[in-house]
Amino acid sequence: MIRRLLVANRGEIARRIFATCRAVGVETVAVYSIADTDSPYVAEADYAVQLPGSAPSATYLRGDLILAAARKTGADAIHPGYGFLAENADFAAMVTDAGLTWVGPPAKIISVMASKIDAKALLAEAEVPVLPSWTDPSAVDEYPVLVKAAIGGGGRGMRIVRDAESLGEAVSSARREAFGAFGDSTVFCERYVEQARHIEVQIVADQHGNIVTLGERECSIQRRHQKIIEEAPSPAVSPELRENLCAAAVLVAEAIGYVGIGTVEFLLSPDGEFYFLEMNTRLQVEHPVTECVTGFDLVRLQMYLAEGGQLPFASAPPMRGHSIEVRLCAEDPASNWLPATGQVHRFAVPEVSAQFRPMLQPGIRVDSGVEPGTVVGVHYDSLLAKLVAWAPTRYEAARMLAGTLARTRIHGLVTNRDLLVRVLRHPAFLTGQIDTGLLDRQPEVFAPLLSSVEAVRLSCLAAALAAAAGRRAAAPVQRGIPSGWRNVPTGAQTVVYDGPAGPVEVGYRLDGTGALAQWWVRAVDPEELDLAGLGQVGPVDDHPPVAVVSAAPDEVVLDVAGIRLALHVHEVGETAYVDSAEGSLALRRLPRFPEPVQELEEGSLTAPLPGAVGRVLVAPGQRVGAGDLLLTLEAMKLEHPVHAPADGVVAAVTVRPGVLVDTGALLAVLTPA
Repeated sequence: MIRRLLVANRGEIARRIFATCRAVGVETVAVYSIADTDSPYVAEADYAVQLPGSAPSATYLRGDLILAAARKTGADAIHPGYGFLAENADFAAMVTDAGLTWVGPPAKIISVMASKIDAKALLAEAEVPVLPSWTDPSAVDEYPVLVKAAIGGGGRGMRIVRDAESLGEAVSSARREAFGAFGDSTVFCERYVEQARHIEVQIVADQHGNIVTLGERECSIQRRHQKIIEEAPSPAVSPELRENLCAAAVLVAEAIGYVGIGTVEFLLSPDGEFYFLEMNTRLQVEHPVTECVTGFDLVRLQMYLAEGGQLPFASAPPMRGHSIEVRLCAEDPASNWLPATGQVHRFAVPEVSAQFRPMLQPGIRVDSGVEPGTVVGVHYDSLLAKLVAWAPTRYEAARMLAGTLARTRIHGLVTNRDLLVRVLRHPAFLTGQIDTGLLDRQPEVFAPLLSSVEAVRLSCLAAALAAAAGRRAAAPVQRGIPSGWRNVPTGAQTVVYDGPAGPVEVGYRLDGTGALAQWWVRAVDPEELDLAGLGQVGPVDDHPPVAVVSAAPDEVVLDVAGIRLALHVHEVGETAYVDSAEGSLALRRLPRFPEPVQELEEGSLTAPLPGAVGRVLVAPGQRVGAGDLLLTLEAMKLEHPVHAPADGVVAAVTVRPGVLVDTGALLAVLTPA
């Protein structure tokens, strides 16, 4: 029996496993890097051991250090979570050789399925349908193909290639990314199927030869080949297709003698044919949707199987309703999915029914790796939290999840929240007409929720009124005087904010009773009027009348043409976060008398995100063409290229490999041709 469990992972999945351990009476041990010292999961463990350093290669990928932590704390079992060492056969063998219980399949099974190349060859012999592939990229003779890392998952080390000219660089880039994430640079090429769906089957197998499937999951909404929305069951899977998929998954498990919880992934083509992709010999990120529709705690089941238990059921129970999960990530979808870093100032999800464990009745579940105050850095994955809805029908689940996401207050970081809401509300999603290329065909989902000009103006006005109310509340004397009182009645209060489309000026004038007599929101630079979409707003009769019902430092209630709208304002330093039923907006207050800043010389290339400089491919004096790769940045386990914006000559390179840079740091200077 497991008494004390060490989780060889971090963040959200560590908290998820700890929750089940508390429920069943198992003591917990956390390991953490220096960067994770203040992470929530560390405080939730009964014991915690620091691993020296912050980089994954120096911490969570060091099996020897993790085993030393287990011995030091008296742990008798290790759960790997997902990612890092979860599918590392050598680490699994180290754990069992040390006399500890490994919560996962045996090392020899992980080894068999660790390489996608070997797994495909093995299962092709077992007559499981597979796609054509090439282990030697130079032998590829048809396009498009998908370059894939042979080891690991999570979409890392994947590149779509549509012609022979692009293959070499795609293979090189995929190899570097795969090595950085998994310590193995082996890649292969596989036929790429357009408009395919990603379907996976959850399997459970005990040490007594019993294998049961727990239905399928649809994971087709992806970015960068990484899933961001998953659901169970799939809207595309009929009872007959489900039976065939589950039978193929059992065939895979039987072919390798699988033990434990695992996932068999398939590609479903538009013509209804399916092909084996890979097998994940671990818990999946999207396991909560299966927990919702089956009622099983899969982490608890993992531990039970690791203790040698026999499956208490002979077949899968019928699925209960529908469940959808979204991955809330620190990234900017509109800027090529650039990851974001910073401190989480507020993270508040309304109407939460459960955290980190199955629900007893329909509702919203949240599995989060962050809390207010958590700092998100460049070292690890961008996943912040998973929000899961469970409802009687798919439409109800989508509506519930979209509404909850829209009302969630997330301050301090740029996230993909608005995109997730728009996808959940999109007709293509609601009708189940989805595939892995949906985001490429629906650019409208990248628009912010707060997209109407009038809503943006009202949010700006609310930020200014809340700030004034805050100043009055903090005033040492005469707090009762109306904010903005002037001897000269034509005087107005103004403030300049840096908004999503550039600087805007907010002005307003109150009458003697404190009522709003006039207000405007206009772009500071007349040349940016179209860009900002605001223009100048004159007297109040130029647009629907607005009355201030109440104004407090944290909430402003406006009456807009007879309709009341509450806007919640949260100020952190110079930034105001405004949340309403329309959406969210972050506004940074600009100083009235800004300090002069040094102008960058023409042709300067700056870092689009914080990270470590990877490769530097150019030198001063070198000629480059538009689109040429100049250097790379590494952040959140991904490689981000920096290309030449135009033809020119490299005048200077100001960084070297391995150096950490912040957003906006000067990388190189290019003299245009």
